[in-house]
Amino acid sequence: MHAPPKAQNEEIADVKEQCVTAPDAARAARFSVAPMMDWTDRHCRAFHRVLSRRALLYTEMVTTGAVIHGPRERLLGFSQAEHPVAVQLGGSDPGELAQAARICADYGYDAINLNVGCPSDRVQDGRFGACLMREPALVADCVAAMKAAVSLPGTVKCRIGVDDQDPGEALDVLTAACRQAGVDEIVVHARKAWLQGLSPKENRDVPPLDYARVFALKAANPDLPISINGGIRDIDTARALLTPRDGVTLDGVMLGRAAYQDPELLLQVDTEIFGKAEPPVSDAFAAIEAFEPYIAHRLEEGVRLASITRHMLGLFAGKPGARLYRRHLSTHAVAPDAGLATLRAAVDHVREATARREQEDAA
Repeated sequence: MHAPPKAQNEEIADVKEQCVTAPDAARAARFSVAPMMDWTDRHCRAFHRVLSRRALLYTEMVTTGAVIHGPRERLLGFSQAEHPVAVQLGGSDPGELAQAARICADYGYDAINLNVGCPSDRVQDGRFGACLMREPALVADCVAAMKAAVSLPGTVKCRIGVDDQDPGEALDVLTAACRQAGVDEIVVHARKAWLQGLSPKENRDVPPLDYARVFALKAANPDLPISINGGIRDIDTARALLTPRDGVTLDGVMLGRAAYQDPELLLQVDTEIFGKAEPPVSDAFAAIEAFEPYIAHRLEEGVRLASITRHMLGLFAGKPGARLYRRHLSTHAVAPDAGLATLRAAVDHVREATARREQEDAA
């Protein structure tokens, strides 16, 4: 066993008060925040959990080699308040994936996802990510190995195809192989990945979206949970994609950059997607107040304020004082002695600008 330190799984009491008992990963997958490199670290996830009690959160992708040989606590550590949370693994060796899955299960993750969608050169050089769309049998072996190693749900995140593949065939073949291996869910980024000629950034925007292809996959696999990802920028679009089309209903939606760059939209998730009466906090101001105990706890551990608040720069988007808020944090949160007072001073820019706007509107 690779049990993490006891402190790893200690609850942060004040944050826990903001979170009810979380649903399991399968139910939470109705809405998830995508794994995003350099973005969805433990501080980001802790903040997103304040905004939604129900959404499924993901780690950044972590390679099997890093899990097995690297600094596990730094790579895999998380607080209990983050549940439900899934870990995304990058790799293509079934034995290594099985070993990494066991380590992640010991850490307490709720699901394990295999990356079959990342198009970066570095990932291709490691023979994992989107290039695995060309090797469905190997993906199936990887899924089978993870499922044999742990009892957690084993899922796959993929594209509809790569390069000149026919999406009508590539996605069906991959799904059939994964089904045979016992996969619990397929999350489909509904566009191709071009492994040559497009950068990872361009691969998120240039290849056209094909939502119809994902609905067709679900129609052909009605009993397999299938979620959709790609180009979903707001909750209205997410709701629309969860609405039946010609009798076909997808099981979940996954938002990426939109949820990160405008985190306030997560305040709508529990109500609009999961049907709960109220959001966990009323607005962005309340979210920051609810998150302060977590920040204080991490500051005491020696974490720099900027490492946490960089995930909060998207708050107040479009509101009076938002630019001053971002500028204040970007300038002052990097200081070695920056603390909660720094964050509160940044928020005051929004409060004051909002008050001025209200006075002007009333005049």
